[in-house]
Amino acid sequence: MLKVAFHNLGCKVNAYENERMIQMFIKKGHEIVPFDQKADVYIINTCTVTNIADRKSRQMLHRSKQLNPESIVVACGCYVDTGYENARSDRAIDILVKNKEKDDIVAIVEGYLKTREKDPGALDREEEPYIKEKEKEGLENRGCDQEGSHLRTGLYKHTRAYLKIQDGCDQFCSYCVIPFARGRISSRSDEDIGKDLNELSKRGIKELVLTGIHLSSFGLDREEVKCSYNMLAKEGGFTNRALIRVIEMAQETEGIERIRLGSLEPRIITEEFLRSVSSYDKLCPHFHLSLQSGSDSVLKRMNRQYSTEEFFEKLLMIRETFEHPAITTDVIVGFPGESEEEFLRTRDFLNKADLYESHIFKYSRRAGTLADKMEGQLTDKVKSQRSRILIEDGKKRAKSFREYYISREKEVLFEEKQNIFGEDYYVGYTGEYVKCACKSDLSLENIIKKGKISGMLSEEILVFL
Repeated sequence: MLKVAFHNLGCKVNAYENERMIQMFIKKGHEIVPFDQKADVYIINTCTVTNIADRKSRQMLHRSKQLNPESIVVACGCYVDTGYENARSDRAIDILVKNKEKDDIVAIVEGYLKTREKDPGALDREEEPYIKEKEKEGLENRGCDQEGSHLRTGLYKHTRAYLKIQDGCDQFCSYCVIPFARGRISSRSDEDIGKDLNELSKRGIKELVLTGIHLSSFGLDREEVKCSYNMLAKEGGFTNRALIRVIEMAQETEGIERIRLGSLEPRIITEEFLRSVSSYDKLCPHFHLSLQSGSDSVLKRMNRQYSTEEFFEKLLMIRETFEHPAITTDVIVGFPGESEEEFLRTRDFLNKADLYESHIFKYSRRAGTLADKMEGQLTDKVKSQRSRILIEDGKKRAKSFREYYISREKEVLFEEKQNIFGEDYYVGYTGEYVKCACKSDLSLENIIKKGKISGMLSEEILVFL
């Protein structure tokens, strides 16, 4: 039995896959230990979306070897896919596992151990880390079930689970390396998703988050969906009935009380889509629409397939369908060539859109992307200044959004007990993902409770009675 420690970096899809890999090792009889403890195997599920993510991935890989110099250090995920040659030359790494090989990770690690047992010096003589291609035998001990499909566990806490239904991206935005790390789009079958839904229900999960690398593309690798997309997408909207069907499946799953959607592209928002999903009472009125810039000229350089006018139209459609919905977004500041005028257009647009939360990211130059070769690369000083301005604007909008709920009744799904300002509270979230805190002598974990919002405990937390 091995002691295995995991450290996950990156997105919700990575988090889902990390949990699945953990369950694979447990299924094979290995012990999972905290990352800061001495382990036989350290597995770093890496991220490469920014240069900072790359650096954090390398730091955690080297830290693993420092924690136990005799350990096996495994680098897996996006950093391996996009920086393969650099990873091969890193002597802190013993095994490389690409994204598409994660389902084989137990067999790969066990194969490494078998090789080392047969010839203890063989691996030391290698000039590069152990990779799957060196294992010529079949991977009979792979971590998925006998049918070879996803291990049916998903990422779950006591209350919320992330369910990955899609992988890959075909968008090729000019700044993004993810299509090279994750490959073309691929969708899980409804049957496979249904098995996950039933498993999560049995585990007592109350809230489900449907996620993917590019969730809006779910089903586009199915011929009948792809045909509809090709006909309608260029006209400004595409109703993804395949995604609606998955939401319906979750709605019909007993025990699951809430459904959230991961990040969506604006063009997936149509009147038909909103009319369909608004009929599901479990769907949270919380939509994350990816914006990236409030300047049309910057959006064009980014290869984003919409305009700010179209984005704003989608906001109005959502607000006409749902009462005070939470709409959040991502924005990149300091994109190559971003002028002061373009930046101010983004700032003005965000204030006009009046979104709940805006996640602000400084542009990160990525080798292999079109944006990396563009002229007009901005300094970090300029990007930091612009980022601070948008973050401060966003804090004001978020505070105003939360204040709307004071003196109103809401349902909150409580997750855990936390000590806040020296006092114990149970904390949880409304359907709009507004954080609330409640004092209670009885445990409220994994309980949905209806009550009144009485005020603000802090700028980010409301008081629930």
